[in-house]
Amino acid sequence: MADKDFLVFIEQRQGVIKKASLEVLSEAIRQNKDKNGTVTAVLICADSTLLVKNITCFQPNKVIVISGHEYSEYSTESYANALQTVVEKLNPKYTFAANTAMGKDLIPRVAAHFTSPCVTDVVELIAEGSNLLAVKPMYSAKSYGKFAFNSDMSFMTLRPNVFPLAEKNESASVPVETLSCPPIEVRAKVVETKASEKQKMELTEAPIIVSGGRGIKGPENWAMLQDLCDVLGAALGASRAVVDAGWIDHQHQVGQTGKTVSPQLYIACGISGAIQHLAGMNSSKNIVAINNNPDAPIFKLATYGLVGDVFEIVPKLTEEIKKLKGES
Repeated sequence: MADKDFLVFIEQRQGVIKKASLEVLSEAIRQNKDKNGTVTAVLICADSTLLVKNITCFQPNKVIVISGHEYSEYSTESYANALQTVVEKLNPKYTFAANTAMGKDLIPRVAAHFTSPCVTDVVELIAEGSNLLAVKPMYSAKSYGKFAFNSDMSFMTLRPNVFPLAEKNESASVPVETLSCPPIEVRAKVVETKASEKQKMELTEAPIIVSGGRGIKGPENWAMLQDLCDVLGAALGASRAVVDAGWIDHQHQVGQTGKTVSPQLYIACGISGAIQHLAGMNSSKNIVAINNNPDAPIFKLATYGLVGDVFEIVPKLTEEIKKLKGES
């Protein structure tokens, strides 16, 4: 491969391709537009039969598939071995993945194998000549770092919901290559998965998030926020304080020690806006803050601020949205 080429790891879970991976693929294609390189998508899975079409419609130059029963559950060792095989074969300049739990686990491991630089949680790519600069938030998003790569090969994970999806072309014809890789002895594997109470939508990929903090006063009031989530088609988030208090499961936590999100709309209900929470959601496109304290730090970041009682505002907001949608 030329030194301008891109390799994109396409993540799938239980036979469903992650939207965040398709965002990364879209950005790789955009970045390659004026570089005359190639963009290759790599899919590692147990069965690719129903998945490949979801990738080819974004028109990469090629799709490489590595499939087998050993990839039915994610394993760092087996997936890293497979991705390393592809990287060795293609020698791309840039290898991308989404900044998901899987991407953050897999990509640094593969980068270390090649002793190559790796930057995670990238929120902007800047073309500088034939090279790319990666921009990422640092120090709880109080500053941003810009990274240049002085290497033949580099690895990055890109934050979900930051890079827009490209338009699909359902009739696109893209070559698909099946690749096998030498088996390895996996020292740790998943033997059982127990699903916890699940969101209707993955928090890091949700376009709209409604989050609650200590201002909702108790776990019995989550139903009020869930009603707003249901009418908006949103995911339910939470601050660390209420997670630590046991009001809701950790999978809902947004912040420095929780999940980093970048939705189109973030509604913060009864959240004061501690720096740890802001670090996890400050890249949201639009932020609505509802709090009865006019001096709450969240208002400094908010696009729109409502000073008032969350127990009065949220039900009225839910009802008005229902009316607009003809559901009331």
